[in-house]
Amino acid sequence: MNVLVTGGAGYIGSHAVRELVRRNHHVVVLDNLSKGHEAAVSGARLVRGDTSDRELLQELLAGDGIEAVLHFAASSLVGESVRSPSEYYRNNLVKGLSLLDSMVNAGVRSLVFSSTAAVYGEPREVPIPEEHGTVPTNPYGATKLALEGALRWYGEAYGLRYASLRYFNAAGADPAGDLGEDHDPETHLIPLVLRVALGLMPHLNVFGTDYPTPDGTCIRDYIHVSDLADAHVLALEALASGAASTVYNLGNGSGYSVLEVIRAAEEVVGKPIPVQYAARRSGDPAALVAGSEKIKRGLGWRPRFESLHTMIETAWRWHSSHPRGFKG
Repeated sequence: MNVLVTGGAGYIGSHAVRELVRRNHHVVVLDNLSKGHEAAVSGARLVRGDTSDRELLQELLAGDGIEAVLHFAASSLVGESVRSPSEYYRNNLVKGLSLLDSMVNAGVRSLVFSSTAAVYGEPREVPIPEEHGTVPTNPYGATKLALEGALRWYGEAYGLRYASLRYFNAAGADPAGDLGEDHDPETHLIPLVLRVALGLMPHLNVFGTDYPTPDGTCIRDYIHVSDLADAHVLALEALASGAASTVYNLGNGSGYSVLEVIRAAEEVVGKPIPVQYAARRSGDPAALVAGSEKIKRGLGWRPRFESLHTMIETAWRWHSSHPRGFKG
């Protein structure tokens, strides 16, 4: 297939591009490189641009014979979304609608949307099922949910078919060691732990040790980025085969606490990780875990890198050989 990947120079998007290329799809990446990296894209044509540029979108969709879109381009920091909701509604919703309109105009009717399990808000049950109510507690989750709502109505009106994939924390790196996570600022737990191991940070801040969890620290869902990429491609190929629009959760089904991640990282890197304990951060739920039974049943998806140690080992391979990310 000829596939357009928006945000394909970012962390998850670049791994999805690699998986598409491995499966012999022809890929065009559209990325404004505000967060992504040119060096993260290989085997695909990279076009520097924005989904707000409808003229460029029309040119790409028609000129490259695009048959389907994987949409990763978005702002994705929860705290930042609370401080700047206007940016998040503009980047995640308004620009998303620009993409949908361009797809409809070009006759492209298949979209895989990189959504988030943050659409659920405070969970009433864990693992969270797809049927769980959606009451997001921050603009990030709200803007993703708003675009999901648009997808439904665009489907009704224009025949757009979509798969919306909801997940929490991507982790790890491509096992080859040449493609991984490079964010500025970095907010994800595993790369922060590994930065401490590399001596780039003096210690790791652990926020809250009095949660109602086995060790008192927050439990979060981690899923290997290559498994996420595989799920996106499976969803794309299912749509190409005529599958109906749907929503899938992606998660490990159990989750890991902050202290479990730290201990596993210490075992992987072979040294202690200094920590500094601090008070809880406002708005941090005790446990966030999504279930993946629906996509396992529906698409036969199975994670290849399920263990926490494997996620950290692949991340360590990347970070230890690229301490400055794609800069070296």
